[in-house]
Amino acid sequence: MKNSSKNFIFTTPLIEGVIQKKKNRFIMIVEIDGILHDCHCPTTGNIGNIVFRNIPCLVSTSNDPKRKTKFTIEAISVDLPRETSKAWIGINQNAANRYVEHFLTNGQLQRMVGNFQSLVRETTIGNSKLDFRVDNTYIEVKTPLTQLQVEIKDHIEVKKNSEFNSFERFIKHIGELGSSLSDNDRAIMIVCLIYENPGFKVGMANKQSNQIMHLIQDSIKNGFEIWQVNFKITPTEVSLSEYTNITTQFTTGEIIAKST
Repeated sequence: MKNSSKNFIFTTPLIEGVIQKKKNRFIMIVEIDGILHDCHCPTTGNIGNIVFRNIPCLVSTSNDPKRKTKFTIEAISVDLPRETSKAWIGINQNAANRYVEHFLTNGQLQRMVGNFQSLVRETTIGNSKLDFRVDNTYIEVKTPLTQLQVEIKDHIEVKKNSEFNSFERFIKHIGELGSSLSDNDRAIMIVCLIYENPGFKVGMANKQSNQIMHLIQDSIKNGFEIWQVNFKITPTEVSLSEYTNITTQFTTGEIIAKST
């Protein structure tokens, strides 16, 4: 979906509901206006290790008759259902690319990509397929959700922490990309957070930490950059909160000692 608005406006406002149970990897049972619905969950992995019981959510509606579920969960909140002003956390990792594309094409990420002439979705370099090519800049969007960097309030039940390994998988992918860049190419990984977070941190304190950090640093030497982009999601729109180059955090090695 594209529009010319400064913000990404939902064609139909999202509907608030309350998640009662995670039925399986793809389906959550959500109460909407007193009725229980099977709703599609676009993120199949753990989300903040939260036990999804009495968790507020925002859902989008589909009129596609071929779909098994009418609703898709777009965001959750760790606030109580009765709170009127909730802080929302976007969980639709597929939608993140649509948001990024919107703000790229509307010229709101100029500090990252400058004034570009062309934007192509799903482009290939070497053996890697990336989300965007903006002129000579390759961009991959990652929306980490395994560990949410928000305060998990006392009423939220959480499971045992899972090791954050999606970054490790990406580094194996980006290592090949870094070595494939030509002299004039740039490569950017966007850490996309669809919630308020002033400073992204990756906890990688495990036996492979040093190996992963060396791979990151080698990729940076080859022209690889890491940017954090923060969005704010509401029932009516997604807005750009801030974005910043966080590459230097990864060149010092300090990231290993930080905890998510």
